[in-house]
Amino acid sequence: MSRNFKTLDDMGDLTGKRVLVREDLNVPMADGAVSDDTRLRATIGTVGELADRGAIVLILAHFGRPKGQPNPTMSLAPVTKPLAEVLGREVRFVDWDGAADAIATMQPGDIAVLENTRFFAGEEKNDPQLVEKMAALGDYYVNDAFSAAHRAHASTEGLAHRLPAFAGRQMEAELDALDKALGNPQHPVAAVVGGAKVSSKLDVLKHLVGQVDHLIIGGGMANTFLAARGVDVGKSLCEHDLTGTADEIFDAAEKAGCTIHLPYDVVVATEFRPNPATRTVNVHEVAADEMILDVGPAATEALGDVLKNCRTLVWNGPMGAFETPPFDIATVALARTAAALTTDGSLVSVAGGGDTVAALNQAGVSGQFSFISTAGGAFLEWMEGKELPGVAALAR
Repeated sequence: MSRNFKTLDDMGDLTGKRVLVREDLNVPMADGAVSDDTRLRATIGTVGELADRGAIVLILAHFGRPKGQPNPTMSLAPVTKPLAEVLGREVRFVDWDGAADAIATMQPGDIAVLENTRFFAGEEKNDPQLVEKMAALGDYYVNDAFSAAHRAHASTEGLAHRLPAFAGRQMEAELDALDKALGNPQHPVAAVVGGAKVSSKLDVLKHLVGQVDHLIIGGGMANTFLAARGVDVGKSLCEHDLTGTADEIFDAAEKAGCTIHLPYDVVVATEFRPNPATRTVNVHEVAADEMILDVGPAATEALGDVLKNCRTLVWNGPMGAFETPPFDIATVALARTAAALTTDGSLVSVAGGGDTVAALNQAGVSGQFSFISTAGGAFLEWMEGKELPGVAALAR
């Protein structure tokens, strides 16, 4: 694969060099403790390697939305100790006041977390003066935060124009996986797109019909497409005002030679709660007081057969109301099929988005997909075919 960005392999001797590393440390906290350290673990490859190579590693990150003002409740100081535990190395915390003096005392292999970049009003504005102030602290810039790459901020985009810029190991893995999924994929390509509303995934659907061979639509958004096809969906979640848009997507798919797959049997209930009385019916047999809450077993099996004939899969969003049993059955079954095909080596599977990661964890298969992106907004914008500023800046 031809890469248009440099990686840590291109960095040469780093002994004593100050490397500004943009990471994503925006972790969920509960009672002052990190409740999910996935993002901290994602830093190990890059931060560990740079420290081992004798660099002075200076981690840049944001936390929460302090709106350009210092806010002690959004300091990165409490994240420093959990990060040190994950890295198995000492990590110091450096405030922006006196940062240059603090960094001057650091030795090769030392690691520091700098205070929340969003404490500066200029961060989200990509202010050149702030970029200069940050750049003065480093010799090199490494972006390892794909999840923030859809933002053109000082620490995600501006610095890449001021210092020699490289992709970190996590960023590199993400870009390689995305290239295999939609950049230069092996065909046939399938995309699974689920979720509650078509309105939130319109751009994704419009872009994908021109990129993939099979578009599998699940979740509440499938109801809008069924309604556009004249199906009475009863009390189901459905955006009836978007049936015209659904028709446009059907037309675009037909022109592009992309097959759209909608469920033909569905699981329905008259109330939405855990384990209500359900029926499995043909889509044309949904009663007026019923809601479609999952894809039925026959359609799920047929979708599994579609995947068996594909070489590449991109997945974003669940097939049904998966958080509420028993409406996770189709999502879990299809995820297990995709995982088995990936393990066999016949399918490259890339998944992303918060709901998707939760659903794959629930199915117990997240370790068997080729790649799982934890980036929400950036993954969606990539699926929409948009240029991500943080990635584009690395390519220059």
